[in-house]
Amino acid sequence: MSLLDKPSWNLMERSLDASTLRQKVVANNVANVDTPYFKRSDVLFEDLLQGEMNSSTPSIEGYRTNPKHFFIGKSTTLPNSEIKTDESTAINNNMNNVDMDYEMSLMAKNQLKYNTMIQQMNSEFKKMRTVLGGK
Repeated sequence: MSLLDKPSWNLMERSLDASTLRQKVVANNVANVDTPYFKRSDVLFEDLLQGEMNSSTPSIEGYRTNPKHFFIGKSTTLPNSEIKTDESTAINNNMNNVDMDYEMSLMAKNQLKYNTMIQQMNSEFKKMRTVLGGK
């Protein structure tokens, strides 16, 4: 068993992946702010994760002695990020729907989330080093 193969680590990894993808999508939206007929996109991850966590799957989970055993009960699969394009709105006369202020606030919010997750990962690595006898 790998020391890094814990559900919390996998969740942080997926969250960081989603944050990285969101940064690219928002940067693409900002780059196309003046492109006629361009429609902004957004990344769905938190909503999908919340839906997976609130699913009607039983909360009892079977004990596994080997990673190759089948899961019994709650699934441990995490959702992948999805890119959704907003086709229904238009802000400018050129049918573009990118609002620069909104995109920049999304970028700042995403950067804060990313930095927080990186700090959490660093803290986990530090704890692991301490447990293993490192400095």
